[in-house]
Amino acid sequence: MSLAEYNKITEQVIKCAIEVHKELGPGLMESVYEVCLIKLLRDEGLRVKRQVSVPVHFKGERLD
Repeated sequence: MSLAEYNKITEQVIKCAIEVHKELGPGLMESVYEVCLIKLLRDEGLRVKRQVSVPVHFKGERLD
């Protein structure tokens, strides 16, 4: 992925996150914002997956 493509996706994500926050305001559960953000990102043509597992290494140990 080129830097220009990366920057375009970054702009789309930030724009959608701001739109969700403006529409819903503060104070809701994270899962509500997540489902709304995913909807907007998909509307923008992005492929989005929810709650994917990411391995974390902490103090020399891999955690799930």
